[in-house]
Amino acid sequence: MTTDLAEFARDRGVKYFMISFTDLFGGQRAKLVPAQAVADMQMDGAGFAGFATWLDMTPAHPDMLAVPDPESVIQLPWKPEVAWVAANCMMEGEEVAQAPRNVLRRQIAAAAERGLHVKSGIEAEYFLLDPSGEVISDPHDSAEKPCYDQQAVMRRYDVVREICDYMLELGWNPYQNDHEDANGQFEMNWDFDDALATADKHSFFKFMVKSVAERHGFRATFMPKPVEGLTGNGCHVHVSVWDAPGRGAARNVFADGDAPGDTGAVGLSPAGAHFLGGIMRHATAMAALTNPVVNSYKRINAPVTHSGATWAPNTVTWSGNNRTHMVRVPGPGRFELRLPDGGANPYLLQAAIIAAGLSGLRSEADPGPRLDIDMYADGHTVTDAPRLPLNLLDALRAFDGDAEFKGALGEEFAAAYLKLKHREWDSFVSHFSRWERENALDI
Repeated sequence: MTTDLAEFARDRGVKYFMISFTDLFGGQRAKLVPAQAVADMQMDGAGFAGFATWLDMTPAHPDMLAVPDPESVIQLPWKPEVAWVAANCMMEGEEVAQAPRNVLRRQIAAAAERGLHVKSGIEAEYFLLDPSGEVISDPHDSAEKPCYDQQAVMRRYDVVREICDYMLELGWNPYQNDHEDANGQFEMNWDFDDALATADKHSFFKFMVKSVAERHGFRATFMPKPVEGLTGNGCHVHVSVWDAPGRGAARNVFADGDAPGDTGAVGLSPAGAHFLGGIMRHATAMAALTNPVVNSYKRINAPVTHSGATWAPNTVTWSGNNRTHMVRVPGPGRFELRLPDGGANPYLLQAAIIAAGLSGLRSEADPGPRLDIDMYADGHTVTDAPRLPLNLLDALRAFDGDAEFKGALGEEFAAAYLKLKHREWDSFVSHFSRWERENALDI
């Protein structure tokens, strides 16, 4: 039964709705709609000028209507008179093909046609910085190995506790919070869910963390590598595939019998092996979506950090319970993709995983041999595995060159994304940096 937003407002004392969509660059856009007007908005959508956001449109395009998905509605725990609701972008009665939530919904539909339903959980890492964004917020958080630092996490208890309390209130079932491997860095985990629900929660989580941090006088960032020399912000994704969505799921398809060889030894079914094979085949193209900003490549191609490890891959390899590889299979029936970073668009992240995995299922792709070596110490001995892109331009070229993957995500989306991301790259390389002056002034 569809949630009636006007009734939701009356029952819960909501005065305003944030009708929100996410653009191609991961920017969260919203209109603040009074509850008394939400009935019309639920039917027709809120009007936006697409050109004014990071979508490939012109000022001449007609109104883009963001039609709220009422099942995604979340009442803001810290401001309960406001509710947030994710929206699907429409134009002249048709879905906007390039809009990220629509891209994900198409992939979910493609999986459902095969009787498959992807579920995922994310590990969202973020830094708490001072308001300027220049330094970490806690000057005493200076340990060489700060991961799980008890004192440091308790010095930011008020922020972490508030966010976790809100997730408990929302029914997300958060189950752990910790200080991560970089000074000033934190991670919070909650239960896995259907891919669209996870993407909506991921989008809201970023908004919530930033909002709570600001209320405490800090600045939260999910930027992949915000502090030189420290471990970057990953966004690891745990993936499994089921026979039905939501609570109707009874069977984990990835755990339905063992595959032969390396994948079976770690508890993946033949379907799980082929899905993983698709991830491995399309990994370099996926990087354009899972690692979507210039700064992303300072994380996955980083030198050793102060703590001793980057915790990020740079080669397309998979393993069992070994965190030095791009994919880790920590136990039967699921795998962890360690490639994505905090800059990933929540919707395109999930869409990329599903598109690559479905490709692997269609072709019965082989993920290749399992490697159990320490990739940080012995990765140089692996000579036959593809390297991940060295920069955003290489990633965009890999994406553009992967016709199957690009086509699965949609040609209109792919063209818009490549156009705007190449423009971003051109802006970066045309920027005159301090490094250039320091290293070339006296040549």
